[in-house]
Amino acid sequence: MAVVGVLALQGSYNEHLAALRRIGVRGVEVRKPEQLLGLDSLIIPGGESTTMAKLANYHNLFPALREFVSGGKPVWGTCAGLIFLANKAVGQKTGGQELVGGLDCTVHRNFFGSQLQSFETELSVPKLAEKEGGNGTCRGVFIRAPAILEVGSDVEILAYCPVPANRPSIIISSGEGAEEEVYSKDRVIVAVRQGNILATAFHPELTSDSRWHRFFLDMDKESQAKALAALSLSSIDAEDLPKKKPLDLPIFE
Repeated sequence: MAVVGVLALQGSYNEHLAALRRIGVRGVEVRKPEQLLGLDSLIIPGGESTTMAKLANYHNLFPALREFVSGGKPVWGTCAGLIFLANKAVGQKTGGQELVGGLDCTVHRNFFGSQLQSFETELSVPKLAEKEGGNGTCRGVFIRAPAILEVGSDVEILAYCPVPANRPSIIISSGEGAEEEVYSKDRVIVAVRQGNILATAFHPELTSDSRWHRFFLDMDKESQAKALAALSLSSIDAEDLPKKKPLDLPIFE
């Protein structure tokens, strides 16, 4: 049975563990680097990303998290977890925060505003429905949520969210000294996949819809299938290698 780790520094890790239990999957809390060993996959939950980064630094988790992500095992970041996994983040507090990276995207840390501007909405998720069944929408719970401003060519977009019409103008700045601009699009990216990385700006663990967790577990099955296929190919290649002939040594009488 697959063992899924859930980073348990702060935030909604208990809700992820409960969601995994509902579908019969073993989830374990992760707070130290050595607890990543032996896991099949990892969830980085929502929470307060700056606080989570400070705690991860305190426990010296960043090197181990980066190694886990680069190792190819499935990793899913929700809300603050998305910020952790992004290669670049804007809209951060003064001084910024350390990122795990690995996901080729730029994320805006507080795109949807403060805690008071949290909201729920229906999201169109055709890829999720195609793989996991159900209807073509899911409930998106956005709590002081980030959003993805742009993605690289290898990143698959799984969901967009309309930009709330009653929101004040969202100012985008890529860093100190950079020119600021107003985000003018009527929708923004809120769920993506790139290889072994899944990221959502919203909180599926706070709903009764288990399809996102099943989607993530299917990524683990895909990862294991690819590893077995690679192992089989290497075995075949080894069999095809020319056999070494024994040395023809002279016989002395």
